[in-house]
Amino acid sequence: MKKCKNNIKFSNLFIVLAFFCFAIIIYRVVYLATAKEIDGIDIKVFADDRKIYESVIPATRGDILDTNSEVLATTVSTYKLIAYIDPIRSEGESKLYHVEDKETTAKELSKILGMDEEEIYYILNQEGLYQVEFGSKGKNLTQSQKEKIDSLNLPGIDFIESKERYYPNGDFASYTLGYARSDEYGVIEGELGLESVLNEQLKGKDGYTSYQVDVNNYKIAGTKEIKEEAEDGLDVYLTIDSNIQYIVEQALNEASKKYDFEWIVAVVCDAKTGKILATSQKPSFNPNPKELDIKNYLDLSVANPFEPGSIMKIYTYMAAMEAGTYDGNAKFKSGGYKVDDDVTIYDWLKQGWGMITYDQGFMASSNVGVINIVNEFIDRDTLYKYFKKLGFGEKTNITLANEQAGKLSFYYDSEVYNAAFGQGITTTPMQHIKALTSIANDGVMLNPYIIDKVVTKKGEVIYEGKKEELGVVASKETTDYIKNLMYDTVHSSWSGATGTSYKLKGYDLIGKTGTAQLVNPNTGKYYTSYYQSIRSFVGMWPKDNPEVIIYMSVKKSEFNYPLVTAVKSIVKNVSTYLNIFDTQSNDIIENKKIENYLNKEKEEVLSALQKENIDFIVIGDGNKIVNQYPTNDYLLSSNEKVILVTNGTYKMPNLKGYSKKEVRAVCDMLDLNCTLEGFGYAISQSIKTDAIIKTGNEIKIIFKELY
Repeated sequence: MKKCKNNIKFSNLFIVLAFFCFAIIIYRVVYLATAKEIDGIDIKVFADDRKIYESVIPATRGDILDTNSEVLATTVSTYKLIAYIDPIRSEGESKLYHVEDKETTAKELSKILGMDEEEIYYILNQEGLYQVEFGSKGKNLTQSQKEKIDSLNLPGIDFIESKERYYPNGDFASYTLGYARSDEYGVIEGELGLESVLNEQLKGKDGYTSYQVDVNNYKIAGTKEIKEEAEDGLDVYLTIDSNIQYIVEQALNEASKKYDFEWIVAVVCDAKTGKILATSQKPSFNPNPKELDIKNYLDLSVANPFEPGSIMKIYTYMAAMEAGTYDGNAKFKSGGYKVDDDVTIYDWLKQGWGMITYDQGFMASSNVGVINIVNEFIDRDTLYKYFKKLGFGEKTNITLANEQAGKLSFYYDSEVYNAAFGQGITTTPMQHIKALTSIANDGVMLNPYIIDKVVTKKGEVIYEGKKEELGVVASKETTDYIKNLMYDTVHSSWSGATGTSYKLKGYDLIGKTGTAQLVNPNTGKYYTSYYQSIRSFVGMWPKDNPEVIIYMSVKKSEFNYPLVTAVKSIVKNVSTYLNIFDTQSNDIIENKKIENYLNKEKEEVLSALQKENIDFIVIGDGNKIVNQYPTNDYLLSSNEKVILVTNGTYKMPNLKGYSKKEVRAVCDMLDLNCTLEGFGYAISQSIKTDAIIKTGNEIKIIFKELY
């Protein structure tokens, strides 16, 4: 019992001590919370002297490049010019830090800024200001302009650096690229086109640095610094080939100079993959900040559906062929078809061509022909389902801004007839590109795409575009038949064929024309004037194994001359660039497969190439092949070269006449620092032929179109 009593006394003592310690802690907390001074330090002053400093680490916006790594959109530094005009800035200093000689400063700046000397002098003479700016001409200055002004050594002149989006080719695939602008905080945001659609991927994520500073903004020793690195934006590579894009741009520009129209649009596609090789429209715009003057914000290839006209007859004919009911040799009476007592639908040649076959009806683009096809070979539901099967009435989901699905609805007989020849429904050029891939691929339809790959700044590929087969929408028998009809439309000697003006001697182009009348907004009825229309041409080549698909439309053109001129130019020049035809005979080229030549004896390789009549160039005086272009299994055309690098000393090759792809290969293989300017083929180089070259040498190559 005595032992238990001692334990109780010990427990009571422990409780008292614990309570005492707790009371001390509470007192200290209250004291720290309420005391003005602790250990002789004024707590408020101490807190005010310590603050968090946070600086932004800006992310670099990703570039947009073409399929050959040609930069189409990038980010550059720009500068705003300022001048310090308050003399107080130079007080106590051994040299001037403000503008004192205002006349000389105004005179020198006017030469670079393109401003009147008097205007600059007026700005510099404003009273009561510490610093001044120079309006729009003093903003968005380039690095070159900054360096010129710096070289003047003018006291009191300074710059504020910012980042701007730069489009090196100006008006070039503008509606595809769109544009991006810097806001008031210097953040670049996409506002149109791919710059807008892919804004989140391109802009990246800003980082920051955070740490405690004292009243003088010095970092407090011993405090922790928090740093989160910026995540730079992703680089986006397009399927667009700048050389083909340039061909299309030039063709549309030439058409714009020669003919009057409201707009013209063109899309060129790789028939075997669905890659969009070029897309353009005129009028267009220059997306660079100082040049931007845009009136239409719609990409005509996807964002502004319109009535397609007679190019839709291609798919009406295919629907009948797929139904198994089409008879191309059967005849109908052309000219006009009476829908009801007061409505007659006519052919474009109102009197028609008499009794003609349905095959001839395709060549002549007969409205009456497709009406009879609907009545005799198919019905409304069959037509509607087949149009839907080809993708009309829905988006292609290509990565372009503001894509629209168009309108695909028809019920009454007159609506069905109109839809069969492309009136009363609306489509987009990209939908036609998608549908036409089925003809080029024996009935297998492909989805068009424009993003080749998306890459981090470190080179990691995080997305890669690829050929996407959407299924079989027609038999090979149907596509072969329709290709023959499209060939006859362009190449027939019959006067009724509508596409003969597109015929190019030696080029195996097939196609279909179309004219869609515009609706008078006042009456709700179609205009009867051919000027009030949208004219179109769709085609592909070579006929039996198409490699390229083209779509073109022009609005409010008196004749089809703009289309004919542009299509012929594009077909000829793209064929030359892609080596589809032999330039002398215009025969379709048979490509030759390249082997792996690495580590083989030079003489052995050269002998093999000579036997195959393959053009080649050897760089280096060694006896072993250490690098090659193209790599093995590549299908080489007759206009392309094999580039071989040996061991030993390297001399500068003569690159004149080389394509950009070939020049870039030489630069990569020899590790040269190459600057490539222009489009087309090399015409000059800054290092003379046969000069000794070493890794890292800088060289400038100028290119020019040879078309």
